Amino acid sequence: MINEKVWVEISEQNLIDNLLQFRNRIGETVKLAATVKSNAYGHGFCEVCSVAEKYVDLFAVDSIDEALKLRERGSEKPILILGYTLLSRLEQTVENGFHQVVANLETLRDLGKISARLQKKAFVHLKIETGTSRQGIFVHDLDKYVEIFRQSSLLELAGVSTHFANIEDTTDHSYAENQLKRYKEAVAHLKENGFENFVKHTACSAAAVLFSETHFDLVRVGISMYGLWSSKETKVTATEKNIEMKLNPILTWKTRIAQIKNLPAGTPVSYGCTEKVFIDSKIAILPIGYWDGYDRGLSSVGNVLIRGKRCKVLGRICMNMTIVDVTHLAEVELEDEVVLLGRQENEEITAEELAGKMNTINYEVVTRINPLVKRFVR
Repeated sequence: MINEKVWVEISEQNLIDNLLQFRNRIGETVKLAATVKSNAYGHGFCEVCSVAEKYVDLFAVDSIDEALKLRERGSEKPILILGYTLLSRLEQTVENGFHQVVANLETLRDLGKISARLQKKAFVHLKIETGTSRQGIFVHDLDKYVEIFRQSSLLELAGVSTHFANIEDTTDHSYAENQLKRYKEAVAHLKENGFENFVKHTACSAAAVLFSETHFDLVRVGISMYGLWSSKETKVTATEKNIEMKLNPILTWKTRIAQIKNLPAGTPVSYGCTEKVFIDSKIAILPIGYWDGYDRGLSSVGNVLIRGKRCKVLGRICMNMTIVDVTHLAEVELEDEVVLLGRQENEEITAEELAGKMNTINYEVVTRINPLVKRFVR
């Protein structure tokens, strides 16, 4: 028995199965990057990396701190930093041999100076702006970057990437096709300027599943390595294209009952008295709340699983407590296990279900689980 009030369990086998499905999808010659940014999308950075290490070619992170943490825990895989690194910390990327996504001239210039001073290569991945209007370099600005590369023999163009804006949330992929066209123009321009042997990568989870033409040399698998579909549209398109992918969620989020009490009909529940019990009721107090990442938007609409049955959230979710209705349970005891997200017996609460009730996406549901909540690989 796990000796915690609130905890997350990670299925090692489901994670391995998901990664092997992507390996089968992309083949042996395309590199597989596990995107483990933001505490591995809430699943647990160290726990996920320890399992994935054997099955992937490299790790993709958001920050220099995540990269350092991964290296400190002993990973020998290449590490790609997808997010912005402060100029003051670029020296750490060069010292440690990390690959850095670059989307502004200041970063590239500083990397050139640092690599010259340290006499060590700086591995650069230029990110091309193709239509997401986020981080990225317009094709017509590439020559400015080319000039900086030409001034330094230690600046290495290790990769060229982009990111799709609308490949997940639609079954019309014309916008993504236009992005791919712009990306190929950027690649051609760089090759015309003498650059060769850089890694080309564009594919997120949805692209990796749906479009082999986006695979190039490397795919960056994020949400779907954790067993979650990027969107319902992605799943629909995969089915229409007869692509066999059975993604298995790897996360189960649990707590325990901290108190059981009886309330007479008409009694208000929790802050603001926003909900009352209409009949004589039995309630359970759970030691979890929005501090832990159990969103306040689930107040009065969420469900948890106790003894294999759905139990409704009553009233407002508090910072550290949630109240649920257990009137319908034949038996219930103090410290019974409660599933907030995942399967218990024949019932399941999915990230998609919670996201629908919170008016958000499954990514946010799992990513916002407090990183201080302990994760256990089972």
